[in-house]
Amino acid sequence: MIKSRVATGQRADTWLAVRGFSRHGDVHLTTEILIILTAFGVLALLGVVEFILHRRRLAKIPIRIHVNGTRGKTSVTRLITAGLREAGIRCVAKTTGTVPRFILPNGREVPVYRPGGANIIEQKQAVTMAAAQRAEALVVECMALQPQLQWLSEAKLVRATHGVITNARPDHLDVMGPTEEDVARALAATVPFDGVFLTAEKKHRPFFQQVAEERRSRFRAAQDLRRPITNFDMNAFSYLEHEENVQLALATCEELGIDAETALRGMWRAKPDPGAMIEASIEFFGRQLVFVNGFAANDPISTKYIWEQSLERHRDLKKRIAVFNCRADRADRSEQLARSYADWVQADEVVLLGTGQYIFARAAVKSGLDPTRLVFVDRSHPADIFEILLGLAESSALVMGLGNIAGPGLALVEYFANRGTGHARV
Repeated sequence: MIKSRVATGQRADTWLAVRGFSRHGDVHLTTEILIILTAFGVLALLGVVEFILHRRRLAKIPIRIHVNGTRGKTSVTRLITAGLREAGIRCVAKTTGTVPRFILPNGREVPVYRPGGANIIEQKQAVTMAAAQRAEALVVECMALQPQLQWLSEAKLVRATHGVITNARPDHLDVMGPTEEDVARALAATVPFDGVFLTAEKKHRPFFQQVAEERRSRFRAAQDLRRPITNFDMNAFSYLEHEENVQLALATCEELGIDAETALRGMWRAKPDPGAMIEASIEFFGRQLVFVNGFAANDPISTKYIWEQSLERHRDLKKRIAVFNCRADRADRSEQLARSYADWVQADEVVLLGTGQYIFARAAVKSGLDPTRLVFVDRSHPADIFEILLGLAESSALVMGLGNIAGPGLALVEYFANRGTGHARV
């Protein structure tokens, strides 16, 4: 019995020794634990120090504007920034639109460096840059989709003095849905505490107003302007801007004591986002193509509105061509847009670009689209796509880019913009 216990003890000692342990206490194990605990302690200390430094940087920026919403975030961010700059307010901005950019106080733009992909920690970088530039104002476009990350972005990273939500529409339903009401609730995470909240949203306005009141923020609807927007104001833009975006940006500027004339003057001079809604006409050997960039309108409601407005403006053109750029990694969005398209005024030709063509086609045909109208394009170079569109156009055609702007979408926009006879205005 005693021998058996001794043998068992020896085997146990051997097992522990192989793994670097000892029955009598292992100095190495203790050292390793101390190293790990020290490392965690250092990291925790660094985190606390960084948190304190971030709060100090925020305190140096008296005006902090957080722009969120389904559609128009980038445009509104740029418009607000331009209005502030025109009024002499030193401002830094960050957009996350078609091409993410930092906008410096002199209006110069620099790309956002993303070695590991998009991350909401970029908002901290924006704060650091604004503090380094001694900015009086920081305007940031919300880049988070997950409701929890939207809350984190506002509550911990931006801590806005002015919260702005453009609208709440059925988009990114796989993350913020499944309903439009869920989208509104998710966006409401960026309503600030003890600040000012502005929105152009109408349908969900009572909900947003309630959230603002609960957070002790003053609520303002974008339409409540001291000086209404006129047709002259809208016609002064060099691209197709939405009146709601201008109203919201102007209301924000008014809150900061900037008069409408000064703010609008800056907005007219502002450089639009590459995804902005431009209109360009090309005359090519007796054929006319009018291209409208609607790629940035990702949600079905906005896309349908832009499509119908464009058809109304160009009733004289012979053919109507809808160009949908589809991404396989955005299958939900492609299917949602395809189902919605079945209820629109139909195009003569539906041209499909990108990696998710068959996802869109399957959903559209299932919803009632005539499959003979579909044109599948397996090329990505804009010159090749242009030739295909030219062949479909006959004597004249309205060509409208819809869906996602990434990849061939942006290339097609640049192709038409660089060769068009000019940008139309509303």
